[in-house]
Amino acid sequence: MIQYFYEDITEIVNANYKQWLEEVILSEEKKLGEINYIFCNDEYLLKVNQDYLQHDYFTDIITFDYVKGKTISGDIFVSLQRISDNSSTLLKDYEEELRRVLAHGILHLCGYKDKKEEEEKLMRSKEDFYLEKYK
Repeated sequence: MIQYFYEDITEIVNANYKQWLEEVILSEEKKLGEINYIFCNDEYLLKVNQDYLQHDYFTDIITFDYVKGKTISGDIFVSLQRISDNSSTLLKDYEEELRRVLAHGILHLCGYKDKKEEEEKLMRSKEDFYLEKYK
């Protein structure tokens, strides 16, 4: 089950994305467990980043992985404020950037990394593939 939670924000995210995210999981030959998206602002996610990862910088997403075998579960924190800023900076549509970040979290839970250049290229191509499927 995919659930949405909100911390320190009033914006609501389109519930229709849940079905698409489930399709991403199934396309990766994984099973849906419990995935919690926690939508928040920059300050809230910065505190999570500092408290749990000892990182002192803003980010758009932090994924906590509770995957067991092929069953995908996790908590995915998403700063809607950061996505808005990034969409403006990158001259991208806000909803497209939001979907990219939502898929990014799922792809991390599916085992994809993005620390090395080759990993990042694969992650981006997977994101692009699933964004195209959403249309």
